[in-house]
Amino acid sequence: MRSKEKISYFYDGDVGSVYFGPNHPMKPHRLCMTHHLVLAYDLHKKMEIYRPHKAYPVELAQFHSADYVEFLHRITPDTQHLFSNELARYNLGEDCPVFENLFEFCQIYAGGTIDAARRLNNQLCDIAINWAGGLHHAKKCEASGFCYINDLVLGILELLKYHARVLYIDIDVHHGDGVEEAFYFTDRVMTVSFHKFGDMFFPGTGDVKDIGEREGKYYAINVPLKDGIDDTSFTRLFKIIISKVVEMYQPGAIVLQCGADSLAGDRLGCFNLSIDGHAECVKIVKKFNLPLLVTGGGGYTKENVARCWTVETGVLLDTELPNEIPENEYIKYFAPDCLLNIPNGHIENLNSKSYLSTIKMQVLENLRSIQHAPGVQMQEVPPDFYIPDFDEDEHNSDERMDQHTQDKQIQRDDEYYDGDNDNDHNMDM
Repeated sequence: MRSKEKISYFYDGDVGSVYFGPNHPMKPHRLCMTHHLVLAYDLHKKMEIYRPHKAYPVELAQFHSADYVEFLHRITPDTQHLFSNELARYNLGEDCPVFENLFEFCQIYAGGTIDAARRLNNQLCDIAINWAGGLHHAKKCEASGFCYINDLVLGILELLKYHARVLYIDIDVHHGDGVEEAFYFTDRVMTVSFHKFGDMFFPGTGDVKDIGEREGKYYAINVPLKDGIDDTSFTRLFKIIISKVVEMYQPGAIVLQCGADSLAGDRLGCFNLSIDGHAECVKIVKKFNLPLLVTGGGGYTKENVARCWTVETGVLLDTELPNEIPENEYIKYFAPDCLLNIPNGHIENLNSKSYLSTIKMQVLENLRSIQHAPGVQMQEVPPDFYIPDFDEDEHNSDERMDQHTQDKQIQRDDEYYDGDNDNDHNMDM
């Protein structure tokens, strides 16, 4: 074990004040609720808190097409009626509405994940957390499933500058399609998604048979599940598959998307996971002691999202939290009992032992193939055109303080903090 893990946590209050519109299930306000719960449990005293830089358009265009980024930058609720063709082309509308400060929202959540990856790359922390990130459905040229910019892909591209192999794990109830698609043809990223599949459930992809292509064949893993999966089945399957993946693939870093819509009682979900079951996956991944980037994702019963990500912040800090929620600005949302634990789910578990066993065997069989697949010697030079080149200058230990680096070091709001981790001193780079 490391002597003591160093945790960096990214948060900007502006991210929680955007509004997708009436009746839209995505409520960024859940991020404010999470942050205040983290503060109420005094978890901020055990980690370094940063306000992320707002990602520049050129950074977003490391993955996304420049015309799409430019359109997101330009469009506003007042002007959208002039751009019906572009709205259709970029899939903006009902699921992905144009709202006030949309582009700044994207810049903040993507900036958090990019900054998290950079701090890990520079060995300034062991674990980096950005609960505002994890928007895994966004595609190169279009929005999808409430996601506009795919911060996860951008964070992974950053990690690939320093690591030959990056492992991406997704426990959102929805398939991590945008991340899988971005890296479908490369062996430098292995994507593993546990999700509900079938019954026309969004996004409709993620069959166990989808395993990657060309150099990426066997480097996409899908674990399709049915309604009602419970803690015991889910965590058992997760542990078996992820342990084997880490053993076989030997990643240099891990990105874990912790979508909380896989919890029991989610507005859009259909699983029976408790917060402890969900958090057990985080525990399992943390134990590998690899550089770890943790993000949020889906989650539409917002008080449970806040509970879940607070508990998981505690897990990453090796801190067990008392069940009684302390007084905080949003305490009324946790009434009447104001406890961390959530009620058990009551959806019938349609995942039979034999079904789960079949899925497990198929996944493990595919994993065995990576030993024998042609051309799996890991390439140091990225095979895909948009994976950034390894940049010697970035490895210069006395690198100059460019604007990105300065932006990256904007400190937390001081009134929240005290204790050993007060960041008023300059960071050593």
